[in-house]
Amino acid sequence: MVKIGALLAVMVSLSMAAVNINTATLAQLETLSGIGPTKAQAILQYRKEHGSFKSVNELDNVKGIGMKTVQKIKPQLMTR
Repeated sequence: MVKIGALLAVMVSLSMAAVNINTATLAQLETLSGIGPTKAQAILQYRKEHGSFKSVNELDNVKGIGMKTVQKIKPQLMTR
């Protein structure tokens, strides 16, 4: 029973892992709340044109993503 509990804890922590916006694929970005294919592609395009994000708040510069969305998904993100 202890092994099942430990396995469940690992699975939960993996499902809640932060997405690194500097390395995430289109599919990984689409797992974020409120980010569909169009916004995910815009993030990838911004990253290609401007380089790595220095902070999560820089997502506000991506076309179609405002600070409200950034604040909503910020807990799901990281830059390193």
